[in-house]
Amino acid sequence: MSPTENGVRHPTDQVPPTGRLLLLGLQHLFIMYTGCIAVPLIFGAAAGLSHDTIALLVDADLLVSGVITLIQSAGVGRILGVRLPIVAGATFTLITPMILITKGYGLQAVYGSMLLAGIFGLVIAPLFARVVRYFPAIVSGTVITVIGLSLIGVGVQLVAGSDSTAPGYASVPRLALAAGVILVIVAFMRLFKGILGQAAVLIGLVLGTAVAVPLGFVNLAGVAGAPWFGFPMPFQFGAPHFPIAAVLSMCVVMLVTFTESTADMLAVSEMVGKPLSRGDLARGLAADGLSGVLAGIMNSFIDTAYAENVGLVEITRIRSRWITAATGAMLIVLGCVPKLGAVVASLPDPVVGAAGLVMFAMVSAVGIRVLKKVDYADNHNLLVVALSIAVGMVPVVAPSIYTHLPQGLQIVFGSAITSTALCAFVLNVLFNHARGSRKRAPAAGVEQTSRAA
Repeated sequence: MSPTENGVRHPTDQVPPTGRLLLLGLQHLFIMYTGCIAVPLIFGAAAGLSHDTIALLVDADLLVSGVITLIQSAGVGRILGVRLPIVAGATFTLITPMILITKGYGLQAVYGSMLLAGIFGLVIAPLFARVVRYFPAIVSGTVITVIGLSLIGVGVQLVAGSDSTAPGYASVPRLALAAGVILVIVAFMRLFKGILGQAAVLIGLVLGTAVAVPLGFVNLAGVAGAPWFGFPMPFQFGAPHFPIAAVLSMCVVMLVTFTESTADMLAVSEMVGKPLSRGDLARGLAADGLSGVLAGIMNSFIDTAYAENVGLVEITRIRSRWITAATGAMLIVLGCVPKLGAVVASLPDPVVGAAGLVMFAMVSAVGIRVLKKVDYADNHNLLVVALSIAVGMVPVVAPSIYTHLPQGLQIVFGSAITSTALCAFVLNVLFNHARGSRKRAPAAGVEQTSRAA
C-alpha cells in the first residue's frame, strides 16, 4: 500500500471499518453471484451432467473465483494482481468451447486444455500488456457481442428442454415459468434502486424456483446427502488429456478473456483515479492465467473481471480494493460448503434458462456499446465487424456445417466465440495495422497504459 505524494493513502488502499467492509463486500458478492454460478449451471445442463457433478462444479467455481478475486484485489508481491477493486468470476466465453470439447473428447480434455491455456496465459500476460493495441474495441466489442448472441440458444434450450420429441418439450408451464422469471427481473430493475435492483437476477432465480416447486421442476434429492463442509478435490474427473485442437481453442478463449479483463481494468483504473501501468496490467492478466491453471486442477472455469462489479464501483463511488478482497474471502468460504452447491445445482432448467437469456442479451448489449467507440469513417471497420459476426454466427445457425472437417477443426471453428475472435483479430490486423492500411483502429485505454508505464 503506497501513500500518495502528500502522505495520505490512496482511496483504493484505505481499509473501511469492519462492519462497512463486510456489508459492502457482501453487496459485491450479490452482484456477481448469479453470473458466477450460471456458468457451471448452464454448462452442466447443456453437457448432460448429473446434479451431483454440477454441484461439484459450482463449489469449485466459487472457490477459484474467490482466490482470484482476493489476488486481484490484494496482490501477491510484484507477481500477481492488479490491486484494484476487481471481482473475478467465470467467463461466459468458455461455455460453447467447453460443450464442444466435452462432446468431442470428454471432461478430461476440457480441464487438460484449460490447464495448458492457463500456463499459456501466465507466459504471455506481459507480452499481451505490450501488444494490447492489436485487441482494440473493434475486436473486443465484436467478440463480446457474439458471446451473448451465441449463448441465447443455450438459454432457450434450458427453457424449452433439450429433446424436441419429448412430451414436455416447450410446455406451457415451462414457458410461463421462464416468462415469469424474466418479468420479475425486469420489474425489480425498473422499480428498485440499490441492492434490490442490482440483485434482480438473483431474486428472479429465487422466486422462480419457489414457484417451480409445486410444478414439479425442482429435484432436491441430492441436497440431503451433501455435506455441510468439504473441499473440492483436484482432478475430479481423472488425469487430464491434452488434444491439440482443444488446447488451441482454449488458448483463444484465454486471449478473449484477456481482452475482456483489460477493458474492465482500464475502466476501474479511470473510475478510482489510479493510473494503470503496463506492469499492473500484466499482473492482472497473469491472475487470469492463474485462474486457468487452478481451474484445470480443481475442475472450475477461467475467470475474468466482472463487468457488473465494475458498474457497481461506478455507481457507489466506493474505491477500496479491500472491499472486493473481502468478497473474495466470502467466495472461498462458500466454495467449501458442498450443500450450498447441491442446492444451486437443483435450480430448475427453465428458471436458469430465463435468467441466462437476460444475462446473455445484456452481454451482447455491452458488446454493442463497446462497438460504439469504433471509428467507422473512411476505413473498413464496418466490414471487419460485419464479416466477423457472420463467421461467428455460422455454427450457431447451422450447427452441423463443420461435421465433415477433422474433429480438431470442428472444435476451433464450431465455436462461435473462437471463430469470431480469430476472424476479428486477423481482419483488424489486415485493414488497420498492416503496411498500406488507410487508418489504424484506436485502442481505447492503451495510451493511458503506456503513459503510466
